[in-house]
Amino acid sequence: MNNLLNIKTPAENEAGVFKSDYGLDRHGLTYLRKVYWNLPPEALYEEIIFRGEGKITRNGSISVVSGKHTARSWQDKFIVREPSSEENVWWGEYNRPYSSDKFNELVDRLQGFFQGRDVFVQDCYIGSDPKYQMPVRIISEYAWHSLFVRNMFLLPQSQEEYRRHVPEFTLIAAPSFKGTMPIDQTRTSTFIVLNFDQKLCIVGDSGYSGEIKKSIFTVMNYYLPLRGVMTMHCSANQGDDENDVALFFGLSGTGKTTLSNTTERYLIGDDEHGWSDNGVFNFEGGCYAKVIQLSPTAEPLIYASTRRFGTLLENVVYDPATRYVDLDDDEITENTRASYPLEFIENALPEKRGGHPKNIFLLTCDAQGVMPPIARLTPEQAVYHFLS
Repeated sequence: MNNLLNIKTPAENEAGVFKSDYGLDRHGLTYLRKVYWNLPPEALYEEIIFRGEGKITRNGSISVVSGKHTARSWQDKFIVREPSSEENVWWGEYNRPYSSDKFNELVDRLQGFFQGRDVFVQDCYIGSDPKYQMPVRIISEYAWHSLFVRNMFLLPQSQEEYRRHVPEFTLIAAPSFKGTMPIDQTRTSTFIVLNFDQKLCIVGDSGYSGEIKKSIFTVMNYYLPLRGVMTMHCSANQGDDENDVALFFGLSGTGKTTLSNTTERYLIGDDEHGWSDNGVFNFEGGCYAKVIQLSPTAEPLIYASTRRFGTLLENVVYDPATRYVDLDDDEITENTRASYPLEFIENALPEKRGGHPKNIFLLTCDAQGVMPPIARLTPEQAVYHFLS
């Protein structure tokens, strides 16, 4: 927010209570109007409403609209090609190289953009296994992005832990900042650029919160395989035995979240995991569920989570007069989302990790009919299918 009139905001007095000693000047962000450090959901609700970023729904969740992007802009994602990481990146259609010099120029302009503005910081962790956990920092222009981050990632547990937090990777999200195509050599005014040498990701001209989530996933996808950990886009749950773990692989919308959320098993996580010598562990502390046409009978645990204080509804339609939410309405997009902490699922495992998988499900949505509706694969067939 560019608070030109220097208006005092609802959480201004508490903005520095959970401040880290590792300041934003370390990221080249200076002359800011106000930095809001690690605000809890209650304070973020107040800031979101004050800034006109969202509305409170009848059941206590908060509804926001992400703007022109209602899904990830994968064609606008780049990775800086530099000596320390270029041999570890599979360059091509999905990992587009970007110049170090252009990245530095873009960061310089982004730092200038933030001068005089309010910014929100969430210091958190990614990875529930302490051996592989990484401290990260998300700096955002919007208060609702700060709430999203707080829902999705793992949080420090004390004021002292916040004070001592030093990020190993930082992401800066500025939806109002646009790239200039001829100057920045981006495809459009939208950009998502990761630099593994500087341990920095910058996101511009996109309010879709999935860019934050998936950029941090990309960070784990880069670092953890170098340490012998398989990174997985899957959901996971567990039976009464810690080695009765099931994994559900599949593209967005194939049912990972729905199938892993069951009252008969314990939820480890719904989307991003690592598989180490010790077993499976969730990267995140929350869920980012698709909620279009969500059913209270077929998906009761997820449905109940959309109706709680602290849940962030993204691009979900609601009645402005009654504040009733309509999960069936796809007027904005079919990719409607709900972000909520994992503990909103009553049978979620608090430690967010389990043993080695006993069963692995590959969800395909095979429109060509090559595979039967249900097929039990041999290990060799499963490897072939997974890598194909």
